[in-house]
Amino acid sequence: MPKEIPRRAVYKAAEVCEIARIQPYVLRSWEWEFPKLGVVRGGTRIYRRADLEQVLRIKQLVFEDGLTLAGARRRLEEDAGPQPELPLEEFVTPDMRQRIGRVRQGLNELLGMLGGPARMHDGHDAPRAGADGQACAPAVSADAVKTPRKSDGRRPAKTHRQARPHRRHTGHA
Repeated sequence: MPKEIPRRAVYKAAEVCEIARIQPYVLRSWEWEFPKLGVVRGGTRIYRRADLEQVLRIKQLVFEDGLTLAGARRRLEEDAGPQPELPLEEFVTPDMRQRIGRVRQGLNELLGMLGGPARMHDGHDAPRAGADGQACAPAVSADAVKTPRKSDGRRPAKTHRQARPHRRHTGHA
């Protein structure tokens, strides 16, 4: 039987392991199989009460019911059932639409000042006009810029910063 669950908003990994009576390496392996388990804050993984309850359910499915982690994941998905998709229109008020439009317009103006292509409201590039009102030539993409070559046609040697970093043996498999 699991230890009594203290009523708190978040738990540390050590507390989750103590409450669920599992080893830390087991919890870490479950985090790989269940990516939504826990939240990383400030470089440390913390767990909400719902995460802790899910860990206890996974433990039951794996250790008591004899399921694999993949089987436990499928069972949890079946138990959760299909999540209804809520239409976005219910949450966006006309006032919010106007504010979003003003923000989009301001961002388009900033993008135009920075020399990027102006965007229309649907996200497609709009033709840019110069100061005289005539259409400007499109900006050159980074892909179109060729790597400079030496006089004999060869590329220059990579500098230390451009070279691929050497992998060092860390002692881990």
